[in-house]
Amino acid sequence: MEKTLFVNSIEYKIIKLLGKGKGGYSYLAERDGQQVVLKQIHHEPCDYYTFGNKIESERNDYQRLLNAGIRIPKMIDIDIANERIVKQYIEGDTISDMVQNGILVEPFIEQVREMASLAKSAGMNIDYYPTNFVVQNGLIYYIDYECNNYMEEWNFENWGIKYWKPN
Repeated sequence: MEKTLFVNSIEYKIIKLLGKGKGGYSYLAERDGQQVVLKQIHHEPCDYYTFGNKIESERNDYQRLLNAGIRIPKMIDIDIANERIVKQYIEGDTISDMVQNGILVEPFIEQVREMASLAKSAGMNIDYYPTNFVVQNGLIYYIDYECNNYMEEWNFENWGIKYWKPN
């Protein structure tokens, strides 16, 4: 039996789980031959992060990221009642996959530094963990919509960069 989920009464066929984050499950989904990411918010406990209204945060953070000029996938739809988001699917390897496979990510560090500069100028940090960045056609995309108010200790140079280096 195929699994389907509805977003504002529009049916999406779930192809596979892409990943689970602090705030939700992201699935590769399909509708009318187009692949998208469908994120289902979850309310599982997270001992290192405190959430408010997750779906409203996603909507607000998306707008903050757009306004800051950070390269992100387009939000296609949002279903507040069912806590689901549909966004553009950016096909490619994550920075995390590249680091694990010994692929040099140095060419992309300048791009994430540019994003970090845009984020700082907008008074925020993004989540620099490398699973949140996908490379497509030589460009990195920040595929998560999470952002927080700027704090020096959580910027790319002080926190994120250590995860962009091979172990």
